[in-house]
Amino acid sequence: MNITVVGTGYVGLVAGACFAEMGNSVTCVDTNVARIDELRAARVPFHEPGLLELVASNVQKRRLRFEISAAPATHECNLYFIAVGTPPNEDGSADVRHVLEAARELGQQMRHDSIVVTKSTVPVGTTEKVQAVIDQQVLRRGAAIRCVAVSNPEFLREGNAVNDFMRPDRIIVGTDSDEARDAMRRLYLPFMRKTEQLLFMNARAAELTKYVANALLATKISFMNEIANVCERIGVDVEQVRHGIGSDERIGHSFLRAGCGYGGSCLPKDVKALIRTAQDAGIEPEILCAVESRNRSQKRRLFEKITTRFGRNLQGHRFGVWGLSFKPDTDDMREAPSLTLLHEMLDAGAQVHAFDPAAMGTARRMLPDEWLANRQLCLCDQYGALKGADALVLVTEWKLFCYPDFQVMKETMKRHVIFDGRNQFEPAHVRALGFEYFGIGR
Repeated sequence: MNITVVGTGYVGLVAGACFAEMGNSVTCVDTNVARIDELRAARVPFHEPGLLELVASNVQKRRLRFEISAAPATHECNLYFIAVGTPPNEDGSADVRHVLEAARELGQQMRHDSIVVTKSTVPVGTTEKVQAVIDQQVLRRGAAIRCVAVSNPEFLREGNAVNDFMRPDRIIVGTDSDEARDAMRRLYLPFMRKTEQLLFMNARAAELTKYVANALLATKISFMNEIANVCERIGVDVEQVRHGIGSDERIGHSFLRAGCGYGGSCLPKDVKALIRTAQDAGIEPEILCAVESRNRSQKRRLFEKITTRFGRNLQGHRFGVWGLSFKPDTDDMREAPSLTLLHEMLDAGAQVHAFDPAAMGTARRMLPDEWLANRQLCLCDQYGALKGADALVLVTEWKLFCYPDFQVMKETMKRHVIFDGRNQFEPAHVRALGFEYFGIGR
């Protein structure tokens, strides 16, 4: 199939590369000229395991190409994907201007009867707006072209996106068109192990399903974080509770690990957007508001533990921070708990030396220049971050941190204190090695 993907961000690039891997001819479009130049040279602008190899292979085989406009692809393409960003507005609602602008451009340029698939995460009713925008542009041109707009939300986990796309647990398509159903079934058949993995529904249900899925995952995280705080107060190890309830097949083990809060590009903004959707419909979503509130509070838990141990004034104290990305296997720091922690520690006068296996470049771009300029924050290698440190603060559960050299840590650190924001270590083990240990709910 000939496919055009508008947007070369996280979702668009993964989708384009995976479609090409299955033998399709794919054109990825982005107005960012520098990014297109990078991609044409088979350089991926963000960290995602396996994606660089996939892009390079399909560029070499000429199944994947990159353009700054959709126009070159419109002569041979009749299946378009919109995968542009939908950042949150100030009120928490999703900003769909880029989605509608992409639809407007496609309506001006498409040459054949087409299917336009919204892959971006969008509020309920957006696919209908995409349809209306395209129809308006086609009518204005006087073209005898018929277009069907379809919703096809993504369910990719950063750090595992290629595998999630190539081996999905479900594919959701929102459309009432038999023609669109047939085309999407043909497209996704090579990705499916079982045909029942492909779920058809109307577009509004598909759009809402994406938000509800992320909101429920966020609810599990925030619920367990709240239970972790109860566990600390009453002398219970939250890990034992987690194993106990996770064994119930109705609940399961996933998203039950207590920690220092969730972040990233999906859960925070999708919870906000669903809250706004509910409020616009006249419903006060008390559970979702509590989820968001709990997550804000949870991002402060490590700082609270640090100040309980060292006092509110952290002048003269140095801390080593391991992990800046919001989760392992990504360089994404959007809404990361590390950002809240760094702001609070530096405001309290601490000196911080930080390390992340993938997000050092992201940190240099995102963090205030004055932090790095005045050396209050230094970006170091893993054990260099611990030199002279009063404590290690583990924020992201990278595999690299599972089994560190504790002897080197003891020789490098000034004081032997660990704040474990992801319950990465076994408390009894590190305490037996001579460390003070502070976990979450342990």
